[in-house]
Amino acid sequence: MLHVTFLGEQAIIDSETGDAVSLSPRALALLAFLVTHPGIPQARARLAALFWPDSPDGQALTNLRRELHSLRRSVSDTPDLVVTTADLCWRDGECTVDVRVFDTERTHALDAGDDAVFEAHATSALNAYRGAFLPGCDDDWATAVRGELEQRCVDLCDRLAAVRRRLGDLPAAAEVIRRRILLRPSEETGYRTLMELQFELGDRSGAVRTFHHCAAVLERELGVEPDQVTRDVFEQLLRDGDTATDDQRLETQSRVPAPPLVGRERSITALSDAWSRAMTGRAELVVVSGDAGVGKTRLVAEFGRSVRRRGAIVTRARCLAGTGRLPLAPIADWLRDPALADAARQLAPEWRATVDRLLSPGRTEPDVEGAAGAWRRARFVEGLARALLAPGAPTLLVLDDVQWCDGDTLDVLHHLLGAFPRSPVLVATTMRSDGTESTRLLGRMASTIPVITVPLGPLDAASAAALADDLAGRALSETEHALLLAGTGGFPFHLVAALHSGVVPGSGDQRADRLRDLLGARLATLGPDAAAIVALVAAAGRDVSLDLLVEAGDLDPVATVRAVDVLWRQRILRETGRGYDFAHDLLRDAAYARIDPPQRWLLHRRLAHGLESVHGDDLDPYSAQLARQYDRGGRPDRALPHYLRAAELATATYGYDEAVRLHRAAVTAVRSLPDSIGTRRSELAVLRASAAPLTASQGYASPALQATLERAVDLAERLGQREQWAAGLVGLWSSRFVQGRNLDSERVAARALEVADGVGDPDSLGAAHFAYGGSAVSLARPEEALTHFEAADALTGGGRTLWVGARYDVHGRAWSAHALWLCGRFDEARIAADSAVALARTDDQPYTLAVALAYGAITQQILGDTDALRGAVDNLGELCDRYGFAYYREWGMVLDGWVRCDAELATKGVDKLRATGAFARMPYWLYLLADIHARAGRTATARAILDAALTAAHTHTDRWWLPQIERGRDALS
Repeated sequence: MLHVTFLGEQAIIDSETGDAVSLSPRALALLAFLVTHPGIPQARARLAALFWPDSPDGQALTNLRRELHSLRRSVSDTPDLVVTTADLCWRDGECTVDVRVFDTERTHALDAGDDAVFEAHATSALNAYRGAFLPGCDDDWATAVRGELEQRCVDLCDRLAAVRRRLGDLPAAAEVIRRRILLRPSEETGYRTLMELQFELGDRSGAVRTFHHCAAVLERELGVEPDQVTRDVFEQLLRDGDTATDDQRLETQSRVPAPPLVGRERSITALSDAWSRAMTGRAELVVVSGDAGVGKTRLVAEFGRSVRRRGAIVTRARCLAGTGRLPLAPIADWLRDPALADAARQLAPEWRATVDRLLSPGRTEPDVEGAAGAWRRARFVEGLARALLAPGAPTLLVLDDVQWCDGDTLDVLHHLLGAFPRSPVLVATTMRSDGTESTRLLGRMASTIPVITVPLGPLDAASAAALADDLAGRALSETEHALLLAGTGGFPFHLVAALHSGVVPGSGDQRADRLRDLLGARLATLGPDAAAIVALVAAAGRDVSLDLLVEAGDLDPVATVRAVDVLWRQRILRETGRGYDFAHDLLRDAAYARIDPPQRWLLHRRLAHGLESVHGDDLDPYSAQLARQYDRGGRPDRALPHYLRAAELATATYGYDEAVRLHRAAVTAVRSLPDSIGTRRSELAVLRASAAPLTASQGYASPALQATLERAVDLAERLGQREQWAAGLVGLWSSRFVQGRNLDSERVAARALEVADGVGDPDSLGAAHFAYGGSAVSLARPEEALTHFEAADALTGGGRTLWVGARYDVHGRAWSAHALWLCGRFDEARIAADSAVALARTDDQPYTLAVALAYGAITQQILGDTDALRGAVDNLGELCDRYGFAYYREWGMVLDGWVRCDAELATKGVDKLRATGAFARMPYWLYLLADIHARAGRTATARAILDAALTAAHTHTDRWWLPQIERGRDALS
């Protein structure tokens, strides 16, 4: 028996085995057509013409036979598919098909004689309708069926909500109407019904949110306000049971109109040109740049509305400054858009899992493998890029305030546009014109992907005058126009603030001072309730829900709702989908500046307590926000666990940079507490947790990693935690060794051996032996090194350090090949290198294989096996490019340059190693570079490089290759 789904996703599952039945997209569409026309024989000639209209009749029939053969083979056990020489037909029988379940249950519901029976069948029908029919198929017949099924679902939602309302189950009625709104977000009927239900449930704040959301959707999508019927329903609900005076009610009767877009024709044309290029196979990143308040967001919103009217998918996200949002939050916001979410469900399971990991990071284990686990991030980034492209339709991805964007989100965009350059997608961003890190990141991106900049400046005099007249509702005089232009500089946001506040600042003031006066004057006109809400939202630093405002504020729910409505109507606050935020970041800055420090402290604490009260069942999505609020509220002890949890969640989505930042904040918090045993243990726990993301983000040679490990070692020793002490020492050895500090690393490894010997843990002792063996090789003590590598191999058994994530049985075996070569045991060296690669291939860890291949490549070079070396560096390069491995990628570049006699490639690898502070084996790398020049006849250059290699060998006490360097210098003398 088969279970077939066409609603929300496309799949055929064998109910007995649980296995998915594989079909081509065309065969699946053919089956969907037959299923949606049950009991009606479909002539083969008609089906061929319908599915292959551009092919000759004979070819179309051949195509049909091919797909039918595949279809019959896949569903051979079911009699539901009836095939004759003349036609095909689907007859309901053994298979379960969601479309047929929906239609059948809907029919039973409509034929029901009482409400209870109707509700049961209607609920079953809606449970079967899990999304749009056959998403991704744009055939005319599929579009028609999709629209018809959706309309049936909408009608059924309306009927079921009415029945549940009669039965008194208002929460269930509201739930089904919310689903109706998702299906038809631009129809006001659903919003009106939901507002009435929420009011009947006593959820006045929910009713207000629903109206504000309705208005926001209509303004964004259609450029219109809710119609009079919707506004009347809302006003009536707002008045019912209210104790406000008539004067107070009049205050909220009308909303400040949105300012028109004027004077931006050239910018719109630039965006339209970029859109045209994207639709013809050149995906681009467009950056609308300009000073704060110049109208960047408004411009892109207007452009988005225009392409949406042409049938494109448009979804918007924004970056926030200093709020501690989890990394990749903008990507998550995009992927929650219904159009993208439906399409993402059609991805292969491995890619669909990346979306689930991002949207529910708390359900997945964080990656604690450090550099060894960083390869998973590359696959994760690729999966997210594929999810954004899943609809296969023209798509505009809008990202506001990219100057505050996290690096992980930029990496996804980089991959999206770099790996899929011919996709029908345009990424439109807004960015303030300043020298932020994001500006530099975008500059680097421009070297590999198309980045188009659309600069936006203040309005000219004519456009500023037109905007001022519209905002004032009358034709202003030339004198008034001149004063406004001089006082606002032609910045649209400043003009709006001036007209709303009734204040025209002097033209001699600095622009920042003028804006502060304008916004201060506007905020000063607010009543006490609205002012209290403004202060809370400013302290929150991001969108905030009505429930949180009620919980954290001093106002009662009714007063809170009315104050928020007043601020929304005045366009000081805007609805964000999850709550409310300021209409512009400049408003938030001005509002926060008006709060005195003691009041800020109190507001942050209230917000933290409110977040815990409102979201106590699931604090994960708010962990970073909670940490920030407690920290700013003077409670670092309460902030600490939330910083750690936020860092875990960031690591779970490979947001290593953000995890490092959160850990750094956690360290600062814990060090502000009184010194005690408990405080030291807490700090050690933070440092332990931060080592892996630090390694993945910045590499083994990072000074930040070194400082972290040194402090962790000191704390573990003082606390008597020997296992953590030993692990920290091995991690510190890794850092110092890669930096080229061979004598220091040997001392650390010797200490690790002493400490690990008293722990009683084989992995700890094995890791210490491995570390000492590595140092012994570099110090040209190969026999001693082999003793320690053999001990490590016997003890670790696949173990990895708790701190930086290397697999020591593979790593030690690969490294021991170099010691064997130094001992003259060449055949054994080759066997050790090959066995390390073979062992690595039994693991599902690409990083382990990269390590084995990199060390194996050195072994093949020193053995003179150039054929094997070519294969190794090719495999290593492919692996590093695929998974984004640094360090070993540079090894491969030098070795590849040597085998190709390509000095430029080898030099590039050497320079990259130096740039990251990775000086381990530098004498060897320089020797190979010198050898390339010597073989090319550039003797003087080769001699100079060998002199540098000799200096590096003595500076870093890197002795293993020193005899070869000296022989090379002698040969060139």
